[in-house]
Amino acid sequence: MADQLDRIRIILSNPSHPGNIGSAARAMKVMGLSRLYLVNPKEFPNDHADALASGAVDVLRQAVVCSSLTEALHGVGFAAALSARRRELTLPAENLREAATHAIHLASQNEIAFVFGNETFGLSNEEVMQCNMLIHVPTNPVYCSLNLAAAVQLVCYELRMASGLTSFEDWPTPPVLATQDQIEGMLQHLEATLIEIGYLNPANPKRLMPRLRRLYKRASLEVDEIDMLRGILTKTLAGRR
Repeated sequence: MADQLDRIRIILSNPSHPGNIGSAARAMKVMGLSRLYLVNPKEFPNDHADALASGAVDVLRQAVVCSSLTEALHGVGFAAALSARRRELTLPAENLREAATHAIHLASQNEIAFVFGNETFGLSNEEVMQCNMLIHVPTNPVYCSLNLAAAVQLVCYELRMASGLTSFEDWPTPPVLATQDQIEGMLQHLEATLIEIGYLNPANPKRLMPRLRRLYKRASLEVDEIDMLRGILTKTLAGRR
């Protein structure tokens, strides 16, 4: 639910590329998250960050800049650290989908944070140990390095799905689909036209009409489209008479 997403902060620790900060803000906003925390960003504010944020500059404007991860985690009840590296001294671990479900459940009563490390070095062991859980994204084991903004996008998407916001609120009015008898009428019209123009031999039809039937059935034709096709067929036949 939306109010649970409002209790989740995305923390970028020591981000070095302003473009990644802007792209992360965009990734957050498109999934309904808005609380961005930056720990010692190398360059911020920055015009390049604004450009890549596109319509999410408001997320950048309200971002909280902190001098330490401890400061960024102030008031947080549960923090999850994103890491692709195995740690000698580690935390309980979950994959991202499990962690998102866990986090959304806790967010009904608690402040939640997802912590991302520097683009080159990731999170330090000390930073990881300030969190409650280690999260792994099940990537290709041969090449598991995710771009920072891409990792933020994956997390925000899974959080949105876990929150139950899985449908389009502005889904367009559904089309008026042609009925089965309307489709059959069009197919009969089509068959007559194909015979008339010499494309279909009724004595040796092979599998032409079954293939065309499958084609048009697969298309989920709308009423307007049936009318358009039959208009073309009518003109085709009229031109031969």
